[in-house]
Amino acid sequence: MKNNIFIAIVLVFFTLLSSCHKPDELLPSVSRDGINSITATFADGTGNFQGFIKPGSDEIVIPVPYYFPESSNNQVTETQLTKMRVSANLDDNVTVSPSLLYLDLTKENLITLTDQLKVKKQYKVKGVIRKSNECLLTDFKIPSLGMSGVVNETTKTISLIAIGNMTPALAEVTLSNHATISPDPSKQALDYNTEIKLTVTAHDGITKNIYTIKKQVPSKLSYGIRSGSAKLLFAKQLKADCGITADNLTGGIAVTDDYVILNTRNANSIYLNAKTGEKVGEIDLGALKGNLTNFYSTSDDDGNIFISNLAPNAGPFKIYKLTSVTSTPELMIEWNGTMAVGRKFSINGSIKTNAIITAPILAAGQKIARWTVVNGVLTSQIPEIITMSGLAKGWTTNADVVYTSGTNLTSDYFVAAYSDNTFAWVNGLTNTVRKSLDVISANYIMNAVDYMEFNNAKYVTTNWVNSFSWGAADGVWLMDVSNDNNFTGNLETKTCKSVVWECERDKYGAKGVTPVVVNANGTGDVTLRVSKDGYYLYLYFMFTNGYVVGYQFDCIDM
Repeated sequence: MKNNIFIAIVLVFFTLLSSCHKPDELLPSVSRDGINSITATFADGTGNFQGFIKPGSDEIVIPVPYYFPESSNNQVTETQLTKMRVSANLDDNVTVSPSLLYLDLTKENLITLTDQLKVKKQYKVKGVIRKSNECLLTDFKIPSLGMSGVVNETTKTISLIAIGNMTPALAEVTLSNHATISPDPSKQALDYNTEIKLTVTAHDGITKNIYTIKKQVPSKLSYGIRSGSAKLLFAKQLKADCGITADNLTGGIAVTDDYVILNTRNANSIYLNAKTGEKVGEIDLGALKGNLTNFYSTSDDDGNIFISNLAPNAGPFKIYKLTSVTSTPELMIEWNGTMAVGRKFSINGSIKTNAIITAPILAAGQKIARWTVVNGVLTSQIPEIITMSGLAKGWTTNADVVYTSGTNLTSDYFVAAYSDNTFAWVNGLTNTVRKSLDVISANYIMNAVDYMEFNNAKYVTTNWVNSFSWGAADGVWLMDVSNDNNFTGNLETKTCKSVVWECERDKYGAKGVTPVVVNANGTGDVTLRVSKDGYYLYLYFMFTNGYVVGYQFDCIDM
């Protein structure tokens, strides 16, 4: 027994002794690469050129495009490379000498990296003007046949959905910047009844892709948007790229199959190529042009364009229609309701067949003016006044309402509005709020909404706008609202599970351009459109004083 006690005491003693040992000295985590990335810009801060370590060498090469911007014909010169701003992202506790700031990238610049263990490694940094190796065909259409090809980048195929023989025709293609195509279908009418191979060659003259055009129907997913298919078509600054000089007055988007139309008060509307964002022309509004007379614009499912005035400031409420970008505005609706209306209105359906037109009545509680078109005929110049309930405050000047049907007057509708600053799903039978998302900060103005059905799914888009020079950025969201199970949570904190896509913040609003011109009226717009073949969903949005942006989604089973 005594021996057992003695052994126990000895064990405890050695345990205590070992616990008092000085801990082993731990070195910081060892750097593997030392330098993670290196970036160069021109002296004026434009450009963003990523360097790389040449395999098996001590050279860091920074490629600079042959043209800058890459979509332009402005050739980069060796002189521009003599003073480049260079920065590097290093591992923890790694230093570089001499310090990076401005380098002459026409020469080899010797830099030394010192890691945590004081081990040194030298690199030679230099730049090279390099022609682009991009050789993509991103859009294909045959205007004379009213046909667009479905481009599958994974298989490098272009599907033409057609039955019967097709007559040879010229096509329009969109390629990577400065790439060429052979044969060139824009110059040579091709026979698309048999498979045709098109070779797209990059500007470097070496890199190539071969696309095969086939008459076929590509497979669709059974439901909704293909995950990861979001594709930025364009992002154009209203002032620098589109030539809109007036601040705070651009407030509406209309969309056809070919064009995106921007309405700016007291100016002709301009229209852009719907795939590239390039300005194509202007719509002559004639006597309709005025600060309060062409106040807002939207479109229907068939691409008819509509422009409204602001009532009662400009007299009775009027909506004009245009059947194309070259047509003359025709008065469609005139309502002397003496109510404040016209800052926004929405159309679900088509005025050629059936449509529901809604315009929030401003500062009058939760009231909506509603017109209907049945079999191509407006049923009345005088709207029904719908009174809804369920919002804590309603709205004042910023609000938008869109129905989920062009025919069913008891279908649900969505409301985006300031004051409550929430996004609401309204029961169309009872006109009470069914569900709503969490209230966002009063610093943001929620004021636009659109709805579209695509590939057996239902989608809604909305925005919010920052009208200050500080604070969080403008935002746009696309949500799947096929059912309301996930229509909860907060857009700001990314807890709404209905969201399938959202735009990058701080990028496309008024704060994303230089110099910043504050979006004083807190305006912007969103719109959705489905391609005629049903394979693409397009989302277009605009922030006043900022950008107009186009995104493409698809449902192709790849």
